[in-house]
Order: sequence, then structure tokens, then C-alpha cells
Amino acid sequence: MPAAPREGRVSRPEVRLARRGFTDPATALRLLGEPALGGLAGDTVLLDSLAATADPDLSLLGLSRLAEALGAEERRRLLDTLTTSKPLRDRLLGVLGASAALGDHLARHPGDWHALVTFEVRDMHPGPEDFLAALRDAQRHRGTTDPADALRIGYRRCLLAIAARDITGSADLVQTAAELADLAGATLRTALEIAADEDPEAARACRLAVIGMGKCGGRELNYVSDVDVIFVAEPAGDEDEQQALKSATRLASRMMRLCSDTTGEGTIWPVDANLRPEGRNGPLVRTLASHLAYYQRWAKTWEFQALLKARPVAGDADLGRDYLDALTPMVWKASERENFVSDVQQMRRRVVDSIPTGEVDRELKLGPGGLRDVEFSVQLLQLVHGRTDPSLRSGNTLKALAELSAGGYVGRADAASLDDAYRFLRTLEHRIQLYRMRRTHLLPRDHADLRRLGRSLAGIYDWESRTDPVAELDRAWKRHAMEVRRLHEKLFYRPLLDAVARLAPGETGLSPQAARARLEALGYADPAAALRHLSALASGVSRKAAIQRTLLPVLLGWFADSADPDAGLLNFRRVSDALGATPWYLRLLRDEGATAEYLARVLSAGRLAPDLLLRAPEAVAMLGDPDGLVPRGRAALQQEVLAAVGRAATAADGVAAARSVRRRELFRTAAADLLGRLADDPGAAVDTAGDALSDLNAATLSGALQAAVDGWQRAAGEPLPTRIAVIAMGRFGGHELGYGSDADVLFVHDPLPGAGDAAAADAARAVCNELRTLLAAPSTEPPLLVDADLRPEGRQGPLVRTLASYAAYYRRWSHAWESQALLRAEAVAGDMELGERFRELIDPLRYPASGVDDADLREIRRIKARVEAERLPRGADPTTHTKIGRGGLADVEWTVQLLQLQYAHGIPGLRTTRTRAALAAAVEAGLVEGEDAAVLDAAWVLATRVRNAVMLVRGRPGDSFPGDARELGGVARYLGYGEGHAGTMVDDYRRTTRRARATVERIFYG
Repeated sequence: MPAAPREGRVSRPEVRLARRGFTDPATALRLLGEPALGGLAGDTVLLDSLAATADPDLSLLGLSRLAEALGAEERRRLLDTLTTSKPLRDRLLGVLGASAALGDHLARHPGDWHALVTFEVRDMHPGPEDFLAALRDAQRHRGTTDPADALRIGYRRCLLAIAARDITGSADLVQTAAELADLAGATLRTALEIAADEDPEAARACRLAVIGMGKCGGRELNYVSDVDVIFVAEPAGDEDEQQALKSATRLASRMMRLCSDTTGEGTIWPVDANLRPEGRNGPLVRTLASHLAYYQRWAKTWEFQALLKARPVAGDADLGRDYLDALTPMVWKASERENFVSDVQQMRRRVVDSIPTGEVDRELKLGPGGLRDVEFSVQLLQLVHGRTDPSLRSGNTLKALAELSAGGYVGRADAASLDDAYRFLRTLEHRIQLYRMRRTHLLPRDHADLRRLGRSLAGIYDWESRTDPVAELDRAWKRHAMEVRRLHEKLFYRPLLDAVARLAPGETGLSPQAARARLEALGYADPAAALRHLSALASGVSRKAAIQRTLLPVLLGWFADSADPDAGLLNFRRVSDALGATPWYLRLLRDEGATAEYLARVLSAGRLAPDLLLRAPEAVAMLGDPDGLVPRGRAALQQEVLAAVGRAATAADGVAAARSVRRRELFRTAAADLLGRLADDPGAAVDTAGDALSDLNAATLSGALQAAVDGWQRAAGEPLPTRIAVIAMGRFGGHELGYGSDADVLFVHDPLPGAGDAAAADAARAVCNELRTLLAAPSTEPPLLVDADLRPEGRQGPLVRTLASYAAYYRRWSHAWESQALLRAEAVAGDMELGERFRELIDPLRYPASGVDDADLREIRRIKARVEAERLPRGADPTTHTKIGRGGLADVEWTVQLLQLQYAHGIPGLRTTRTRAALAAAVEAGLVEGEDAAVLDAAWVLATRVRNAVMLVRGRPGDSFPGDARELGGVARYLGYGEGHAGTMVDDYRRTTRRARATVERIFYG
């Protein structure tokens, strides 16, 4: 052994070793000089070969351990072969430098180094039968070794040869993954043979087939992975079926233990049968008929997706083929199932959500830009297009990707990029697992581990170039991950347009059939109709078509990201048909990116806003105006409406003009709401929407009243003999209107001096009836229903009364509920001086000096209980009914109104028509605890948002969550829940309102 260098100095041999990548040259020099290696320190060929390995230190240490474990003659044979045969040298040193686990195996079983010279010819690839023969040979020559240990030793011996060919580049990723899968199949076959030998009675009683699933089934297995299987069995001969299943279960269980149990030689890999019907809760083994019955009746979408890779790997080959023949047709009909795409996407979301936060940026498999992005995209396209194109039905990811590219379903360049990235990521995953033979998909943090990985990857690092392997690895990993993520998000969109836009001659694209299937994969319920819309929009050589072709790839993505992509695309076509010839329209969408996105989101978010827009498509322009979505105030709206009414020739024309303004402003508010432009805080957004809608209805009523008065005067030829004021009630008076709310009002009139009471009353009634009729008349404009049922005596009482009549009624007949209703009374239209006098009349009733006596309190509570018991619609769920359900609007509003009746006379802050403002005043006055108020406020805001969302999505009002899945999804998106989380939304609503109900029970009912 050469003398060690003096302390503090580095010898020239050590320098040479350091330049070759050794991190501990002194130890390396010592090992090379030991007798076991025959003094190879001066062998530059060997040193250069060590330098080319992933970890020269680890490789040399493994070689030293192997040599020491061999006898003298065998050691001499190893060293002679090592120095004279480059193939063996590269394979042995490469394996030892990449895998400490396989180095340990060779140290325990040194004779297995001969496995590395089994395949000397570069193009010779071992197949399933070669591996099976090797494993059976290990059983025959095991001596006193336990069959399980002999199987494990034989498995590792085969694994050595696979790893050597992989590391030296004699086999590429596809070949390596296929060989690993074939070895797994041979291992399962051998384990099953061992189980049958141990229990011959069970083997005679049944026919058992083992179906490989996942990566094993797809012949793309990792070095260390669970091997997913499904077992199917039939009786042998005349055996009883139940007895045969018991026998098959014993064989299957023993086979699994032989592979999965830990012994002195370690575990081969876990055999996982959890993909079977009913998972862990189902029987381990079923008959073919039982499998068929389950998949026909109970299987979920993901189970058919899993069957895409099913392949018989062991046991009865005929039964395995029967299994595939029976179940494969179901796989290729899976995409026809209801909610197929959403089910697949939900499954993927669950996987992504399960990644610990600290591991997302290191996840090769599940993280963004990882292997699952490629596999998910390929499988989804396969399941959609494979129904009609049998060439796409491969269980292997890269083969399927190549077939998708060849068929035009994926662009050639995109497929090549995905193929390259997938190969890199899988190879990196293999190298990580190979080191310790552990199942992991995480990029390590340790610098030494990263250095070894970088050096192990061909094309990433060359030891002679002296580049930094860690930096090169990081750059390559990030580049491929970004490319995978980009292509994953893009894949569905751009190829569609190649088929529908008829681009330049000679350009290839999807067939119409493939395009329809792709649209279906994106979530379009009627892909054929969607294809027609795309063709109509983008076909031709006109400038309009050219701009549409530029816009549509992005628009399709935005539509597909909504709850109803079909509606978004249809509405876009209708708007484009109406405005396509207008020069500014497409220019606005093309040049103002935000406008196009706003339009796409509004058109696909529900029915109300598109319906409003389609009646006057030029309103698109407000989406491009920075201030275009800011609601206008009541004064500006009233001025515009009254000016339009003043130009009208008839009352009908005047009201039509007012309704036209209302329609436009409804769209402005709805669009701003859908785009989140009203306010950042949900409560503030509710208040802004309520103010905007209340102001709009007030301006519309002002215009309609003026039109009806003008019409009466033209017909009568004389001035109206009375003054009229419109008093808003309910949500209208509280500035809390929703998109589907009626306008609750009271009409009050005051005869002019000298006018007869009867004539004034007739004139006021005629004007108010005309106002209500014209606002509700069938028209292209949305109606405004004016409800006056809160007037004294309800529908049985006169529609309009004088101020004196109101005073007389309230003085003699007023009930507690009427005082409560008057809490939200506010003059909004007509003679405002008369409205102010009405307010002075009702203030003592709604803010009583004595508060609420016991009788009135009992009456209010009794009425509230009756409303809950009698007015809930039949079949409605009281836990989700937003108006009178548990913890809904009525609960909160009645509680706040009771506080107002009790204390508003002495607390000015409670004298407001607005629920949230009154609740805040109650907290400030110490009437309600802040925490209780927060609970009530949250429930009220949420219930109001749900009602608004239902109207925006469905185009008609509703007080409960929609039953239709797409509509429910639209409501969830409005409320800020991601796709597939509608159930979470409903659960959150129930939880919020349940807390509110408990608070109401304490405050309102005492």
C-alpha cells in the first residue's frame, strides 16, 4: 500500500482522482492500492471508467467490497474481465456508482456479477420467458434457501442486468420500463407456482388469472413501485364455485406475501390489489361474472380509467384473455358516462390536493409539470378518441402518445416535446429509486444526492467537461417541468382550430369527428353544436375570420373553464353574429385582452347577463371602458330616464324607454358582479349590488310614473288632480334588492286643492294601474313586477290611498306586523314632499316610544313561526332555503327588525331601512354581542349572494340551490369555489346558517 501523503498536503494521484470526480481522493487511493483490487491505482482506463459513473467513490467502494467477498480464483477472473472487457467494466462500475442497494446485493451474493455479462450483444433484449427461466433456475438451485428468499435473490440478479443495460445506454427508457414490467410478471408467475406447489389441493380446485394494472399492466414499470393487480378465478372442472374462490384466495394471498413480505433478502415490492372492485372492502378474488356485474352497475369513472392498462400477467392465460375481452368494451364507453370529464378532473384534483405543501416543488410524479400531467392528458384523450379509433388503445403512455400524434389528435411538435420531457422525468425517477431501491418520486434536497443524479443522466453531464452536475440537473428539471405544464394546459385548445378554422391548404388537423370528441373532453355537452359554432366563426379568408381565429384558442379555454362551456360559445357566436360587421367589435376584443376575457367569462357564467346583452349587443363596449362597469347613481339614472320619457309620444313608449335603460344598467351591474368588480369584500359587493339595483328600480319607477301621468293627462286633456308618491317597501326600501326581486311598494296620493276626492282617487288608481301594467307587459326588455300587497288590507284594500286614509287606518287597525313592514319604507319616486310627509306619519308606528309590549312580541313570534311552518315550499330543504329556511334571510331580518321595534325610538342609529346597518348600530349600542352580529351578518350576506347567483346563473329567481349540476357549478363559481367543489359550497352554507339559527334562537325567541 502506498504511503499516505503528509498532513496538509495533497498528492498528485489524489489531484488526478479529484479531477475525475472523486470527492474523497485519499480513501479512493487507499482502496485502489489494496490487495483485493490488485493495485489498480495506476490503471488509467479503470480510473476513467470510474470517473464516468454517477458516483466514483460509491462505485469504487462497491467494487472493493465485491472483490473482497470473492474467493481468490473468482476475484482474479473478475479483475481480468474488468480490465479487458469494456462492456462488463461499464456495466459493473455503472451499477455500483448509481445504486448502493445493488452494491449491497453484490457484496452479499458476489457470484451474481456474472449476470452482467449475460447479454453481450447490444441489440439483444431479455423477454418475459428469459426472466421466468432465470427465476425458476434460482428456485431449482436454492439448496437450503427458503423459496421466498431464493425468489428475491433471483429477482435482484435479474434486476442487476436490467440496471446495467439502463445505465450504460444499452436499453432506453421504454425498453427498461418494459423489462421491469416483464420481470414483475415473471416474478408473479414464479410466486404463484411456489404457492401452488405448497398448496396443490387449492391449485387443483380453481383457475386463477392475475391481471396486471397500472404501470405493470402498461409495461412501463419503475424500479421500485407497487405492482397493482386484480385477481379473477373460476372453478376447475366440477368444483363448487365458493370452494374454488376460497382456494384461489389462498393462492393469491400466498403469492402476494411471497413478493411483499420482508425477509432477510428484503421485500421485492408490495403487491397491491386495491384497484379491485370495492377496493379493500371487496373480496380479494372474484369470478369473471362477479367482475362484470360490478363494472356494469357500480364502477366509478376512475375504475374504467384504471382498466385502460389492464393486462394478464400470470396464472391462467385463457381466463385472463376472457377477462379482457369482457371488460375492454366498457373501458371505451366510459367517456359516454354522465359527468365523465368532471369525474376525471375531480380525481386529478384530489391527487394534487394531497401533496404536502413542502413537497410540491420536488414532486416528479404528482406536482405541476410532473409525470401525472402527461399521463392524465394522454389517458383523457385516449378515453375520448379511443371509442372510435382502436389505434389509440395502448396501455403504454409513450406508445399512446405516439399514436395520438400519428392520428392528428396531438400536434407532432407537442407530442415530441411531451415525449422528451416524459422520458427525462421517468429516467430521473428511476435514478432516484435505484440508489436505495426505495419507492419515491421526490427530488432529493441533499447536494451529494443531486450531484449523483446529475452525473447519472446522459446528456446532462460529461465528467470531462467539468460542468456543475447539480446546476445542469436543476436547469433540465425546470425546463422539462415548465414544458409539460405548458403543453398540458394548451393541449386541448389549439388542435381544435386546425380542424374547424380551415387554415392554409396543406396544413393537417383533426378530423371533424376527432374535433367533436376533443370538445367533449373539454366539457362541452353538445360537441357537434360547438363544432358548428366554431366553423361558422372561424371559417373563410375574411379579416373577421382571421381575427376570430386569433381569439378563439384563448376564448375556448375560458369557456371550458366555466360551468357551462356550451352556453359561453353559443352566446359568443350570437354576439359575434350581431356585431361581427361592426368595425370596433373585433378590434376591441383583439386589442383589449381584458375585454375578451371579461366577455368570455360573462357569456359563460349564466343566463341572465347574456340574455340582457343579446337584446342590445352594443353594450359589449362598456366591458372595454375602464369605468364601464361602475354602477351609476340614482340621480344620473333618473335624469336619463326622465329625459327619455319626456321625448316619448305615448305612455307605452315612455315606459319602453325606461325599461331599455333598466336592461342596459342591469347588464352593467350583473357583469361587474360576475367579474368581481363591485367590491373585493363579499359583504361590500352585496351592498353595492343592492344599492345599484334599488337605484335602478327607483329611476325606472320615476320614469314609468311620469309616463303614466303624461298619458293620463293627454287622454283627459287636463292636469292630473292629485299628487302621487311611490313608497318602496321590503328589500326595495332596504336597498337590498337582488336580480330577481320584485318591487314592493305602497302608493300614496294627495288630491290637489279644489279637486274632488273621488275624481282624484280614480285618477290616482288609473295612473298606478297603468304604471304596473306597462312595466310588466310582454316585451324584449325584462319586466319589472310592481307588488303592492303590503298595503293596508292587502289585496282586498284599495291600490292607492290618501295620506289621511293611511293615517286613519294605522290609527285604528294597524297590527304589529304592519309596523314591522314599515321599518323598511322609503319614498323613491313621484312627489318626494308627499313621501316625506308619509315618513313623518309612519315613524311613530315603526319606532314606537314604548317599544314592543308582551302581546305584540308574542304576535310577532307567532307570525314568524307560522311563516316557517306554512310558507316553505313543498319539498324544499329548510337547511338550504335562503329566504325562510334555517338561518336564512328571514331569520336575520326578523331578528334585526325586532330590535328596531324595541329600541329604535331611543337609538337613532337603528332608524335605518338597511339590515346590515341596523345590525351594526345594534352592536354599537350594546344590544348584540359583536360575535353574534358577525354570525348573523355572514349568514345574511351568504344567503343574499346565493339568491343573486341563482338568478345570474339560471336567468330566473330561486330561493334554493339549483338541482341541475351545471347550474349548481355556476353558483359555486360565482361564490368563489373551484370546479368540482359545489358540495363543499352547500356544506359551508349549511354550517354558516346553522350557526346563525342558533343565534336567532337566543336573540329573537329569547
